Amino acid sequence: MKYLNYILIIIGAFVAMYAKSGSGQNQFILIAGIVLLMIGVYRVSRTIPSRTDEEDNEKPEND
Repeated sequence: MKYLNYILIIIGAFVAMYAKSGSGQNQFILIAGIVLLMIGVYRVSRTIPSRTDEEDNEKPEND
């Protein structure tokens, strides 16, 4: 399932570059590529823990 995120990022990037390369640029294909790219990036970033949560767990409490 984690490979799906990377596949979405790669497909989104290629679709966005393909839509950008043509002289008669198709706006809908470009938007679809960007949406796929952003969905993939969001799904990957969702699995990365927050830095502040890690720091809070590592610090010993001084009472």
